[in-house]
Amino acid sequence: MRSIASRLAPVVGLLLLLVPGVAVGQDAPTTQTLADDLSSVITAVDSLWVVVAACLVLFMQAGFALLEVGLSRAKNAGAVMGKILINMSLAILMFWATGFAFAFGTGNDFWGTEGWFFTATGFPEATGSVFDGASASVSSLFFFQMVFCCVSLAIVFGSMLDRTKFPAYILFAIPFAGFIYPVVAHWTWGGGWLFKDGFLDYAGSSIVHLQGALGALAGAIILGPRIGKFRDGKAVPIPGHSIPLAIAGVIILWFGWMGFNGGSSLLANGADFADVILNTNLAAAAGVVGATLGSLLMFKTLDVSQMGNGAIGGLVAITAPCAFVDYWAGIVIGLVAGLLIPVIVVGVERMKIDDPLGALAAHGVSGIWGTLAIGLFGTSERMDPIIVDAVGLDSRSGLFVGGGVSQLWVQFYGIIATVAFTGILCAVVFMAIKMTIGLRASEEHERAGLDISEHGMFGYPEQFIEVPGAMPENAFPGSGSMAGASAVHQASPATSNS
Repeated sequence: MRSIASRLAPVVGLLLLLVPGVAVGQDAPTTQTLADDLSSVITAVDSLWVVVAACLVLFMQAGFALLEVGLSRAKNAGAVMGKILINMSLAILMFWATGFAFAFGTGNDFWGTEGWFFTATGFPEATGSVFDGASASVSSLFFFQMVFCCVSLAIVFGSMLDRTKFPAYILFAIPFAGFIYPVVAHWTWGGGWLFKDGFLDYAGSSIVHLQGALGALAGAIILGPRIGKFRDGKAVPIPGHSIPLAIAGVIILWFGWMGFNGGSSLLANGADFADVILNTNLAAAAGVVGATLGSLLMFKTLDVSQMGNGAIGGLVAITAPCAFVDYWAGIVIGLVAGLLIPVIVVGVERMKIDDPLGALAAHGVSGIWGTLAIGLFGTSERMDPIIVDAVGLDSRSGLFVGGGVSQLWVQFYGIIATVAFTGILCAVVFMAIKMTIGLRASEEHERAGLDISEHGMFGYPEQFIEVPGAMPENAFPGSGSMAGASAVHQASPATSNS
């Protein structure tokens, strides 16, 4: 990032040319006064952009909610919304209490050790962190990083829909948001050991998305598949109840990603964030095209849910390299991510892992691919401000743009370290939950639906219980109420979830 002084210089020079025009009888402002005033303006503008970007990222929770509701069973729609609310709230509180300190507090190369219970004044920032050179207020920077933590936690439970006990969300969210996620964030964004090795992840393909997917993988394996998902050794489709809701969620996520990647510039001055946003959109569009082609080749049909996951896969893949690759490379990265989506979805099912949302493909494999893509397509012009100027290493380029394997190697072992640390700790936490309060809902509750068993009311009550006046009489032949319609629906083997 450019220093504040270099950003102020041309503006100060222009204002100095206007000084002779100051009204007679008034003292002309000094150069220092002008510089101080402009510095305050830049801080305000950069802080505003960071807060707006953070709000876009926070709105991604609505995208996750609609995507997960759409791909879950109707009898669990309300439970999904409750899960979104409690996870978001716990992530915010835990990141305030311990997470921000572990991630960005002054400490060592592994984690921060100061700054518990964040306060806006006197926070000890880690030397070499992403905040170095940022003029935005520390409160705005905290808010931005906090909503990133919320996103990573949201990813975890996409693979655990329709069968997880509500208290398990709470017990997992506390260590994940308060410790697991922040420690890995410190390794790079907090100026830790990976940052000093030159590892790059601009907005979180590995730090945010891969970590969430690793939690999802550990949870899905320990939890086990939904009732009826695998029969006679084969995967049986359990379609979500609303593709329109799911795709609306994808579009909201796409929109929120403008803040996710664009806001990671942490400044509004210059063209950096606009360049990143353009790369992000190109990759997302290419991801949809890739998944469409992949779906047609593998399934002989245009699977709309796969197309939606293609958009997410492209977005996840470009998140790490969005500031380090040229536009053509962004398209290639998104296209490959989209093509991989249906392949990985089928591969996961063949391993008898039940992933209703496709999170392991869209966030896990795409996160790995995007992180490695920096070592393949990153240009020295785009990477040098960090690799050379901030870290002090020699200039590097990606393997496919005339460079060697140096950057690719760093990206590779950064992924391995993340997989080992996050994967193991998430598995330990989920096993502890399983052996204590229990991780999975009972078979009775799963069949009845988590809405009614966990929360006492269906998300769509008119579909499952009799609500006077909700439907015209005789709307369903042989039935005078929605209750009768529900009974007919539940009795049909073709529509049964089990």
